[in-house]
Amino acid sequence: MEIPYKPILPKNPPPIIIIGAGGIVGDAHLPAYRKAGFNVWGITNRTRVRAEKLAAEWDIPHVYDTIDEAVANAPANAVYDITIMPDQFVETLNKLPDGAGVLIQKPMGDYFWQSKEILEVCRRKNLAAAINCQLRFAPFVSAARYIIEQGLIGELYDMEVRVTLQTPWELFPHVIIHPRLEIQYHSIHYIDLMRSFLGDPRTVMAKTLKHPAKTLSSSRSTILFDYGDTMHAVINTNHDHAFGPHNQESFIKWEGTKGAIKARMGLLMDYPHGVPDKFEYCIVEEGKAPEWTEVKLEGSWFPDAFVGTMSSVMRYKSGESDILHTSVEDVIKTMAVVESAYISSDTGGVVVAERFGS
Repeated sequence: MEIPYKPILPKNPPPIIIIGAGGIVGDAHLPAYRKAGFNVWGITNRTRVRAEKLAAEWDIPHVYDTIDEAVANAPANAVYDITIMPDQFVETLNKLPDGAGVLIQKPMGDYFWQSKEILEVCRRKNLAAAINCQLRFAPFVSAARYIIEQGLIGELYDMEVRVTLQTPWELFPHVIIHPRLEIQYHSIHYIDLMRSFLGDPRTVMAKTLKHPAKTLSSSRSTILFDYGDTMHAVINTNHDHAFGPHNQESFIKWEGTKGAIKARMGLLMDYPHGVPDKFEYCIVEEGKAPEWTEVKLEGSWFPDAFVGTMSSVMRYKSGESDILHTSVEDVIKTMAVVESAYISSDTGGVVVAERFGS
């Protein structure tokens, strides 16, 4: 079976201005853009030397001292790639030209009130704005989406994300100290992914937890989505599994009435080196024992999925597509689920002892 899974590239990619020079830019954005043949016109960062280092490594012709300088010298059709921390988004978006195309690093704000501020400025300035929820464009996700949309595994009734491994949070010094670490900066990927397949849940139940010997605000979560009485949708993450690779897990699984799909997210295992992804599906045929078929896919979550999110912005801005897949209008709903998960975690479930009260 031929499975189309690679992103559609824009016919005439506009130049890119990158705002921010953190680790993710060198690890994922720039490798993805080079792979896609995109032209990175310029870069700016509060610490200029970081921008200069990336410019030298990736042949970026222009380094700017400030966002204002970058905007003033940008080509008229430039697309902006914002890779700074969320509390700087609104100030930065206000400096961009009205109507510009912009890709904003996730999350869409650290708190829901910030998410609403970001949405407001994007609407007011008529920005073609998307959030970089790039897991939607990972090769194994695109392949799964094609199989499901073709009806090959029947009616989807179960979707699970399970992550059990040791995450080196120390690689992210600006993130590791965050008071909303696990859901806001990791499981948000899976929440957004769930929404992209299943739509908006009726309710969400969640618990996010600390490790007793660590100072992290949270490192394990369970999130359960309510989509009615047949759809089971759950996220289970454990970033504290420090017991070697033998029992580590990192997968997304979809089950339907006619078959199933399982995708191993190899990137997260032994991060940042990763292990190979694995994509396999099973389509049940009457009278035959179930068999799983493995498909070799090119690329992985990093950096290839970053091609998809930027291509989506470029194609929408040029009129090649009328869908902006991770638009701020859509991802605000992901942020609403994130906020609801934290409220659920804080308020707790039904108190069992009260069942025995007089």
